[in-house]
Amino acid sequence: MTASLAQSAASPAAASPTATAGDGAQPRIATVPSIRLGNTGLPISRLVLGTMTFGLQTDEQTSHRILDIASDAGVTTLDTADVYPLGGGLATAGRTEQIIGRWLQGRRQRVLLATKAVGVIGPAAWDRGASRKHLLDGIDASLRRLGTDYVDLYQLHSDDPHTPLDETALALDTIVRSGKARYVGVSNFLSYRLARLIGRAETRNLVRVVSVQPRYSLLFREIERELLPLAQDEGLAVIPYNPLAGGLLTGKHKPGAPTPGTRFTLGTAAERYQDRYWNEQAFATVESLKAVASDAGIPLTTLAVAWVLANPAITAPIIGASRPEQLAEVLAAIPVRLEPALKLRLDELTAAYRRGDAGR
Repeated sequence: MTASLAQSAASPAAASPTATAGDGAQPRIATVPSIRLGNTGLPISRLVLGTMTFGLQTDEQTSHRILDIASDAGVTTLDTADVYPLGGGLATAGRTEQIIGRWLQGRRQRVLLATKAVGVIGPAAWDRGASRKHLLDGIDASLRRLGTDYVDLYQLHSDDPHTPLDETALALDTIVRSGKARYVGVSNFLSYRLARLIGRAETRNLVRVVSVQPRYSLLFREIERELLPLAQDEGLAVIPYNPLAGGLLTGKHKPGAPTPGTRFTLGTAAERYQDRYWNEQAFATVESLKAVASDAGIPLTTLAVAWVLANPAITAPIIGASRPEQLAEVLAAIPVRLEPALKLRLDELTAAYRRGDAGR
């Protein structure tokens, strides 16, 4: 089984990388092209650099090296959140934004910056959620840490069922009209709640969300049933996280005790990632996928990201790294175009992961 590799079809204005694979050779890293952010006129990079490892798994010097490599490869878009780094707590919340802010000095006009709010960032009852107070306080605090006067995309990190959607929509409208964010989006929303938020904003003539950030990979495909069709109907950008299933789709993990120094053992994140992926079914699927990747002559990491990119509903997957060398096989997915037979085989092997009802 082989995969043909050709020009990225992400955007009419995309770069034209070339590569060869299928003979056991790894594709070369190509310049990352751009694609429009949903129905907006904003071109973002076809891969987005996630930064949630910065400040706990990854020290500042290494984080800046990762940022340099991604930037040099053409990744113009960064995603972060006020609660990061992943696995930390109140004592570390905001550290990732500070690390990015120091790297951004002298680079701000060459970078598209996305951050998120809603998570717990302090001890008070109002230091969380999607209330007007928390979101307006949150954007100001994020801007201070990032050392900028605006972000390009401000996102709700998750749904807040305790705050009326109208209040949240009005707060997002205020943030955009104040110039502190260019666009707004959501993450970890169920389809019906996202549809209601869109509807309330339209009814009240408020700023509309332009993007959604769900979990998506070969090991988590539930969003294909409702969320992705909704996003396509509404012209929303889809910027999925966890395309490598927390690293399980690199093929480096073995069943048994979780691997030390990874997300599966990382502070407050360990339990969530073990619940998501550390099970017999997932490991068995990864073994099958490794065989397919070997037949195709493509590293499993590259193949897993290429599969996400192959979905026409996907705008730009969020890639992450705790070490600079991890970026190479991910960036190599850009020029990969999966042959129909290979795509079908991957779909068939992972069809069971379309079923389920996970909230995030």
